[in-house]
Amino acid sequence: QVQLVESGGGLVQAGDSLRLACVASGRTSSIYAMAWFRQAPGKERDSVAAISGSGSPTVYLDSVKGRFTISRGDTKNTMYLQMNDLRPDDTAVYYCAAATTMGKGYDAWGQGTQVTVSS
Repeated sequence: QVQLVESGGGLVQAGDSLRLACVASGRTSSIYAMAWFRQAPGKERDSVAAISGSGSPTVYLDSVKGRFTISRGDTKNTMYLQMNDLRPDDTAVYYCAAATTMGKGYDAWGQGTQVTVSS
């Protein structure tokens, strides 16, 4: 099994930046893709950005293109989400996810980290 722990959330003002981190432990050799999701109150969970095990390709939600950057760390057990020019509608709980079994989607999830952007 894979365990994921997110960090880096917080309260910021519109236009500010945050960097989220996700650290994976356990059977990390089974990870073939990772992603960041977010869920705002009363809304469905959306995929924000995804990255393959090799670090490329990457996929982004249209509303974050040009502002957010997903990356893998040197150890491959870490993943980051650099968020620039944050907006109030980016406010959500952000979750780290990993895909470890082909055909089963993202099957490992972190506990989430709150990002709140004030106007």
